[in-house]
Amino acid sequence: MRRTALLVSAALLTSLLPMAVARAADDPPPIPVDRFEGEVPFASPPENGLFTWGSDNDDPPALQLTARPDAPEGDKVLAGTYDISGYGGFTHDFAFAEPAHDWSARKGVRFWWDGQNNGRKVAFELKDGGADGEASELWTTSFTDDFTGWKRIEIPFTDFAYRTDYQPVGGIDHVLGLTETWGYAVTLPVGAPGRFAMDGVELYGRADQSLRATVTTDSVVHPVGEGRTASVEVTVATTGSAPLDEPVTVAYETAGGTADPGKDYTPVSGTLTFPAGTASGATRTIQVPTLKDKAAESAETIPLKLTVTGAKAPAETPQVVIDAHGLPYLNSRLPVHRRVADLLSRMSLAEKAGQMTQAERGAVGAGADVTAHDLGSLLSGGGSTPTPNTPEAWAKMIDSFQLRARATRFQIPLMYGVDAVHGHNNLVGATVLPHNIGLGATRDPRLVQKTGAVTAAEVRATGVPWDFAPCLCVTRDERWGRSYESFGEDPALVESMETIIQGLQGAGNGKDLDRSDKVLATAKHFVGDGGTAYGSSTTGTYTIDQGVTTVTRQQLEAVHLSPYQEAVKRGVGTVMPSYSSLDLIGDGRGPVKMHARADMINGVLKDGLGFDGFVVSDWNGIDQIPGDYASDVRTSVNAGVDMVMAPYAYQDFHNTLIAEVRAGRVSERRVDDAVSRILTQKFRLGLFEKPYADTSGASRIGSAGHRAVAREAVAESQVLLKNSGGLLPLKKSQKVYVAGSDADDIGNQSGGWTVTWQGSSGDITPGTTVLEAMRENSPALTYSKDASAPLSGYDVGVVVVGETPYAEGVGDVGNGHDLELSAADRAAVDKVCAAMKCVVLIVSGRPQLVGDRLGAVDALVASWLPGTEGDGVADVLYGRRPFTGQLPVTWPRSEAQLPINVGDPTYDPQFPYGWGLTTLTEVPRGGETTLQALGVAARAAERAGADGTGRALVTRARLIVQQKAAQRMTAAIAGPFADADHLLLTGRYAEAVAKLTQAYRAA
Repeated sequence: MRRTALLVSAALLTSLLPMAVARAADDPPPIPVDRFEGEVPFASPPENGLFTWGSDNDDPPALQLTARPDAPEGDKVLAGTYDISGYGGFTHDFAFAEPAHDWSARKGVRFWWDGQNNGRKVAFELKDGGADGEASELWTTSFTDDFTGWKRIEIPFTDFAYRTDYQPVGGIDHVLGLTETWGYAVTLPVGAPGRFAMDGVELYGRADQSLRATVTTDSVVHPVGEGRTASVEVTVATTGSAPLDEPVTVAYETAGGTADPGKDYTPVSGTLTFPAGTASGATRTIQVPTLKDKAAESAETIPLKLTVTGAKAPAETPQVVIDAHGLPYLNSRLPVHRRVADLLSRMSLAEKAGQMTQAERGAVGAGADVTAHDLGSLLSGGGSTPTPNTPEAWAKMIDSFQLRARATRFQIPLMYGVDAVHGHNNLVGATVLPHNIGLGATRDPRLVQKTGAVTAAEVRATGVPWDFAPCLCVTRDERWGRSYESFGEDPALVESMETIIQGLQGAGNGKDLDRSDKVLATAKHFVGDGGTAYGSSTTGTYTIDQGVTTVTRQQLEAVHLSPYQEAVKRGVGTVMPSYSSLDLIGDGRGPVKMHARADMINGVLKDGLGFDGFVVSDWNGIDQIPGDYASDVRTSVNAGVDMVMAPYAYQDFHNTLIAEVRAGRVSERRVDDAVSRILTQKFRLGLFEKPYADTSGASRIGSAGHRAVAREAVAESQVLLKNSGGLLPLKKSQKVYVAGSDADDIGNQSGGWTVTWQGSSGDITPGTTVLEAMRENSPALTYSKDASAPLSGYDVGVVVVGETPYAEGVGDVGNGHDLELSAADRAAVDKVCAAMKCVVLIVSGRPQLVGDRLGAVDALVASWLPGTEGDGVADVLYGRRPFTGQLPVTWPRSEAQLPINVGDPTYDPQFPYGWGLTTLTEVPRGGETTLQALGVAARAAERAGADGTGRALVTRARLIVQQKAAQRMTAAIAGPFADADHLLLTGRYAEAVAKLTQAYRAA
């Protein structure tokens, strides 16, 4: 329809609707925001203008100002196309070129939209309050494109809701004030290509007090012990904290619910009045007395209906909950198994299904669905954090969700989980420890247990009782983007590092789980995720992650399964299956997704190894099982998955599971087994007695004591690969030239899973960079990131290079990543090492290919991903502590050698598994004669069960071999050398020395 035709239609409509015209005449004229005639430029933040965004390079829409004869306003419209897989849209940001806009006097915002009649929702969002457009609250609503052609969309400001899933800063006051509006955004539909056009954004109407004033209650749920009185605080707040222009009344009455009036409580009703002139923030209290009897009962609810005049009413009806009481499962003196049996016997199928359901915190909003679906668990995915991202906000958020669980019949507490894989890494300011690959390099089980204890204390102090760690994968191909989540390539090494489970959980029998500094641990990803073949991935552009592990049963048990046997012995509370598929040679089944392998989960893990905890799926892990959703649910649950992580599809899972049980395709016995396992851990964690956050340990988050443990772990994780002429340790008197992309970047040295899922470069969390730590030790230090500063006059150069952050399959080699240093890093190494003696530190989650550059490098250090405590790197660089780290994985000469692992029949790496030079330690003399004596002593130590002595003897032998082999590594040296470290870890000390003697002779 041309614009003239639109005007004719509008005139006809006006003649038919005189009353509408009269009402419109009372409104002030609209205020234009965007006419899209070219007055608003396309720009990028922090500039004023229109800009696009999306979850990856393909997701931002294409925008342009397009002349159209049917434009509702002027001659041009904003038009675009999109094809979004994750999320994407566009924003008009006012934040940086002019002051924020005051929209508080208007009723709402409206605009023209060219409908495609596709039935899809389009989100419209406001940026409100705060310092600027990038530090504001986000408020959102949506409309449905279920029409064709131009239509004016009118959105009253009362329709906007506070975004609970994501806030860039947020937490300012949670009131849509509109006195400081920084911009708006449109989020476009996902999943299919589309086009759109928009025109004439403007403000319309006149705001009334119901917009400017809001009535809230102190909580939606008010638990109270039987016979006590509940107090509900009612507060009125206004935009800009102005006094009320008009009176606000709140009529209240107790009505409905599961409690009986007169028997369980005394009914109340009345009216609260906030007169004109009342200050914003004024509070009144409604009291609801409950009555006591002698009967044991489940929890009962008393809704408090509020009718508000003159202000916006609360979004939800508050309710008083009379706590469950007198039932056996609430008796903490009873054994856990009796409490579980009693509670299970009382639960409905829907309540049981709820316990088996885990949702993402961003999906449940303020948490009403926790109550509605009896949810058993919530999680924060990587980067899913409260705002602001502080310990206090974490505890407050989790407590608010736990409060929702108090409104369920049996008040079963939630179990909240996070991926704290190297410290409480989602939390800004937490102690970020080395990733597991670095911990494996320490070869120090005692220290690794301490790192687990630090993580547990910081996680539990924010109200989180469950950690999705440790990863017990045995990494067999460093092209895998999750390599750094593994302790190493040798199952014996992984097993030795499982002391971290005791650091997290405490005693193996679970008696420490209710402590305020312990969390439930998760062994993941069961089983074989580290053995997937390159090119076998079944997910998007991934090349190896979530692929297929093809092994014989003997190989599976020897390499990938043995760490889980150790974890079960240590009492690990939960196990998470892998996304990957297992193809057992000879079983005739081909590749089968681990979430579907009943033979492995029920058969091996639960029946064979005797695992008595519960199995939780990975994020949407069941969705990768072939078949429809109902098939995915019954297959995974029947395979032994007890709790399903269905972050955004939690309602679908809950409903589907109920339907599958009622249809007889999942047995009630299987459900009872799953729920019993889940409840057992909740009782062990003490959540029934203490469901809310115990923040008494919050002062230890990021504390000096915790950072000291991390610093020690960093120092012990540094692996000295080469040290020509004894260049290391450095002397404080030396003039030092520092270069490289990772020298002064806390984000790079922390890696993925830091603050966000993928991590990011830059100053993302408090900590000490390698450069900052070096400055404390070198008064005469010059830093030039790209080595562009003059290079003459220095005693030594230190070039810190490596990877930028990634996580999971995003980091797979071939998926935008490789094992080569970047061009800028190679250039920095070449320039510095050509000009002076040089040390190269490689900050990475896996080996980087050094190749021919090794000859030009005097000292080479594998720093892994040390985390926030760069002082630990400086400690070994300057000799405060000796280098003692050993390679947890083989360091290849080229990518063509991959996969390459200890024990391979063909084994010729640049540096073998177990390699690691030392400093400040005298190497034993005597060569082969000394090795023979060490072998005799090692045999005696082995017979006597003197493990400490045996390990020390093998270490002395290793130092002898390394001193001789350091200048020339060959396959004849590397093979037995690597084998020796595996033998050491399995307690065969005499054989280890014999292998080292073989390597010595080859050197």
